[in-house]
Amino acid sequence: MKRKWIWMVLLLVYTATLIASITIRTDQTQQKQRLDAFTDVSHLMPVKIKKVVQGKEEETLKAVLAEAREKQLPISIAGKQHSMGGHTYYENGIVLDMTEFRRILAFDKQKKTIRVQSGVTWDDIQKYVNPHGLAVKVMQSQNIFTVGGSLSVNAHGRDIRYGSLIDTVRSFRLLKADGEIITVKRDDDLFTAVIGGYGLFGVILDVELSLTEDELYKMETTSLDYREYSEYFQQHVKENQQVRMHLARISTAKEHFLKDMYVTNYTLSSKQDITAHRELKEDQLVMPLKMMLGFSRRFDMGKDLLWNLQKHYFQKQNDQLITRNNVMRSDSAFLEYENETDTDVLQEYFVPVHAFGAYIDDMRELLQHEDLNLMNITIRYVQKNEKADLSYAKQDMFALVLLMNYGFEKDEKAKAERLIRQMTDVTLRHHGSYYLPYMPYQTKEQMKKAYPKVDLFFQKKKQTDPDDRFINYFYERYNTQ
Repeated sequence: MKRKWIWMVLLLVYTATLIASITIRTDQTQQKQRLDAFTDVSHLMPVKIKKVVQGKEEETLKAVLAEAREKQLPISIAGKQHSMGGHTYYENGIVLDMTEFRRILAFDKQKKTIRVQSGVTWDDIQKYVNPHGLAVKVMQSQNIFTVGGSLSVNAHGRDIRYGSLIDTVRSFRLLKADGEIITVKRDDDLFTAVIGGYGLFGVILDVELSLTEDELYKMETTSLDYREYSEYFQQHVKENQQVRMHLARISTAKEHFLKDMYVTNYTLSSKQDITAHRELKEDQLVMPLKMMLGFSRRFDMGKDLLWNLQKHYFQKQNDQLITRNNVMRSDSAFLEYENETDTDVLQEYFVPVHAFGAYIDDMRELLQHEDLNLMNITIRYVQKNEKADLSYAKQDMFALVLLMNYGFEKDEKAKAERLIRQMTDVTLRHHGSYYLPYMPYQTKEQMKKAYPKVDLFFQKKKQTDPDDRFINYFYERYNTQ
């Protein structure tokens, strides 16, 4: 009966959302081919480009690079284009679309390694290794992204034991601006620049990754006050070696804004007969989630309802058994929003574990009087990792992923830019940092404070690509050389 009631509510929500906002959808593939308005998933920075080339073969990539050198054209590299700040294109340039460069080249079950072309998605890898009882070590919470794109942002995810993606990469091949192809290994100087390098050093051709055993986890969801979270995490999650994955959410609903939380732990099950649970699951509850997010964009009561239903749903999953591979096949419905008048964007802030409570108080003080359409905050843990030149975790951090919505109008974008800079200032005051794949609203001073190796990073860029053949708006914004 309760489930029937929930579906009735969702149907009403969907109807109300349609009335409140008539959304005109566009086909993403056609959008990518409109050379006079090329953009990424944010749709915030449309520009005119020369052409898009699908890099299906190495010879095609080499030929395009030779053409760009001859004609003095800039090149940008695109995967799924979920970096939201012009990282994957540049005005009057060539865009290399790598999504069809996606063959699996080698697999060693005993050594637990796999070598793939950079356009392979994490979903492709999961489907390939799952029958062999293996799984990915580190990836984003969604599996739709390309491996090359994930390397370029040095991704992190729900796993709390393996850290950032850079720790799982054994080597990769790189097509440089001068046409040379090199193999980059872990002790090479370029290794720490290209991973987290946003496509500025060349085309990542293929990657060798370390894998791990697939495991069976038990889900456990607990509600708690935000002030308890740091201590709870240290005692019950980090120090408990049986907990393999972890995520949390904090409420953006008006009634308990940045106060209520729930956490979900994925704990190693005492039963490890994985056979009955091995089948890979597809996205669950996609349409209801889209309905709820649509309602949340327009109404405060939508945020309240979404929060309560989310929390109820996860609490209902307590003691459910799920494999590692299926934990890492999370819903991606929220990534697919397109509208003529507004857009969904992400920002991500990293704050030291011990500073979480005070940080949330300061963020609430900033935001509670602002008209920011903040729809969701997901929290993950990121181990200290300073291996990449542009490392975001100078100590053990909580990563707060903010999903917000704002319009395309000039005043709306200006307001978002102001608030994002202010949120960044709050984060930096707490010795935190922020993630670079999103709109480049932060100042150069904020960038340098969050990423003290930025000068070294751009020095390597200039040495590797002195003619700036590989370029994007992130580089234009923050280049210090």
